[in-house]
Amino acid sequence: MYESQSYAVILGRMLDRIPDDVDKRQGSMIYDALAPAASELAQLYVELDMGLRSVFPQTAVEEHLDDLTEPFGLTRNQATYAIRKGVFAGAAGVPLDVPIGSRFSISGVTYAVFSKIAAGQFEMRCETLGVVGNQYYGTMLPIDYITGLVSATLSDVLIPGAERESDASYRARFFSEVREPTTSGNKADYKKWALEVDGVGGAQVIPLWDGPGTVKVIIMDTNKQPASSTLVDEVQAYMDPNAGVGEGKAPIGASVTVAAATSVAIEVTGTITLDGSRTLAQVQADFSAALAEYCAGIAFSSDPSVKYAKVGAMLLNVAGVADYSSLLLNGAGSNVGIAAGALAVLGTVTLSD
Repeated sequence: MYESQSYAVILGRMLDRIPDDVDKRQGSMIYDALAPAASELAQLYVELDMGLRSVFPQTAVEEHLDDLTEPFGLTRNQATYAIRKGVFAGAAGVPLDVPIGSRFSISGVTYAVFSKIAAGQFEMRCETLGVVGNQYYGTMLPIDYITGLVSATLSDVLIPGAERESDASYRARFFSEVREPTTSGNKADYKKWALEVDGVGGAQVIPLWDGPGTVKVIIMDTNKQPASSTLVDEVQAYMDPNAGVGEGKAPIGASVTVAAATSVAIEVTGTITLDGSRTLAQVQADFSAALAEYCAGIAFSSDPSVKYAKVGAMLLNVAGVADYSSLLLNGAGSNVGIAAGALAVLGTVTLSD
């Protein structure tokens, strides 16, 4: 609002008030007297603009956004710990049960065993908050000696760790909350309840999916991937552990079924013309990353189909690409439709030059 009130503009207005028969050139007495005041006034306008922005949810950031949303009963999602599967074996590959509380390390990240899944398989919690706990797979090293242990492998992401919710994400969630008010077990209520469980990154609600009183809630994780069975079980227990009796968030009489989203792999093939600034491998890696980000961005949106023209434009925007031809998505030169309850996920990308 006050962007036009710059130092130069303010100083110019002040100098205009001085008679023309007085020396107003830079370095003159009057110029040097007015310049510090103009600088302070310009800074004041900057702070006024920041203060004005902080009182509207459309522009508020950080603690100001938190203060605005708190009266509505909303709080920003904080960073969470990743829950992973650990697989342990002794001699000859025989499954080995390790002590609860055992700690293991991989690539500088530490995980602690806290719950048994099956023989030689345990749930492990990352000791570092955020997405770093989702990133590594493979052989772990025990921090403390464990008798009989031959191999320790970090496997599936059961519940992904998440970073502290960004301003953009929190703002979108706030607007969704106030524009789609929850009440008496409506669709917005079921979506809100699902998102209250750590690790859930989105939900779709299908009412009356199997007759009167039935509700299906389809979820994805915070990585915009189909939820694991562990996460599905947690959401089910939170919303409706015993169908219809009201022991969870769902009201009495509502039978809720929680399910993971299905995935549709987006396979891309095409021929590109390089401009000579980058290699084919570099271009393919950057394009794959951009495509994965695009798929995550349209997950559970009002129009989740993968647009052929959009993918082509993304490919042209990759550094090193001069042109492309013979671009196919899942074997066709057209959009890829994504049904309700499904997610577009990155498949194989094969580019040639």
